[in-house]
Amino acid sequence: MIGRRTLLAGLALLPAAAAADEAGLAAGCVGALLGALAALPAGPALLHSYLVQTGPGASDFDITQAEAAYVYDNALAGLALLAAGHGDAARRIGTALALAQGSDRHWHDGRLRNAYQAGPMVSPVKLPGWWNAKAGAWAEDPYQVGSEAGPVAWAMLLWAALGMAAPANAAGDWLNRTLRAANGYYGGFYGFEPDPLKLTWQSTEQNTDLAVAFARLGRKAEAAHAARFVAAMFDRKSGWFDAGLSPAGARNTLLAADAGIWPFLAGLGSAASAQVAVKALRRGAGIGFSAASGSAWPEGTAFAALAVPALRPALLAAVAGQISPSGYVYASVEPQLSTGLTVGPSLIPGQPEQPFNYFRRPCLSATAWAALAAMRVNPFAL
Repeated sequence: MIGRRTLLAGLALLPAAAAADEAGLAAGCVGALLGALAALPAGPALLHSYLVQTGPGASDFDITQAEAAYVYDNALAGLALLAAGHGDAARRIGTALALAQGSDRHWHDGRLRNAYQAGPMVSPVKLPGWWNAKAGAWAEDPYQVGSEAGPVAWAMLLWAALGMAAPANAAGDWLNRTLRAANGYYGGFYGFEPDPLKLTWQSTEQNTDLAVAFARLGRKAEAAHAARFVAAMFDRKSGWFDAGLSPAGARNTLLAADAGIWPFLAGLGSAASAQVAVKALRRGAGIGFSAASGSAWPEGTAFAALAVPALRPALLAAVAGQISPSGYVYASVEPQLSTGLTVGPSLIPGQPEQPFNYFRRPCLSATAWAALAAMRVNPFAL
């Protein structure tokens, strides 16, 4: 782990203004994470992924995300807190995820849902949802209650960093039993118990996460299995990693920021591949989520700053310009950001797939990545 002393030594080599800017961004973002945890009762807890609008002007996004604590976002926040020296705070999140794994209302096989209800952890764990006034019934989101491989991998990374091997290995065992493909791992499960839809697409980003998570647990065979898939997704012609494979095995050539940049941060790709991806994704002062994005994505802009040191001052300045009054970083620069992806398959015949977009709301994962980038800490190396 890169401690505060190492961080300060590195910042001391920078010009005074740049060092102050990075230290200020790191302190502000870490402070926002600590403040959000401090506002909750003591003990294991998960943080809201978005600070949404309420009242008559609330959008569908605000309503469906109001109580959601996504596993990826919280695991990343835990890693940022751990990197900043706040191990007790990080452990509150890690313990909450372990309790969620062991107290699900249906599953008892080592998996995690994609999201839980934010706040103090209770047993059985609560899932996010909302009151659907039109239907006159409680509603849940099929993605939130599903289980994808990538978020599980990030929980494994946090658990490994905290020395919590038991839940991490239980999750790894579940991945091997249910999502291991001939080459790499499948996407996950979408929808409701007892028979969620198995997602047989394969993601470069998720297999990157899994390669590092398994390696941190000393599971070399599984780590190599995921890493081989990532290596196969490198396109020598373009110079970047493609997004993955469709359920039919067709190559998805979309350039996405996480698939393009994370392999380098994870030690699976070259610095040149990350630089090519960042250059192709530049949108104004930052980078977009993917080639389909028309404006900048602060979260990706933050991890791009880790990957391309020459651009770090400009990219971190762009992120610092997206701090909300809460201290969290906004999820998007514009009111809405297209990713070029969908949330998941439609479970209703005749109803189209829902596009996956970001909205300009204070965002936990963007704040955590900003903290890590400003501290110059690569979470894949913790």
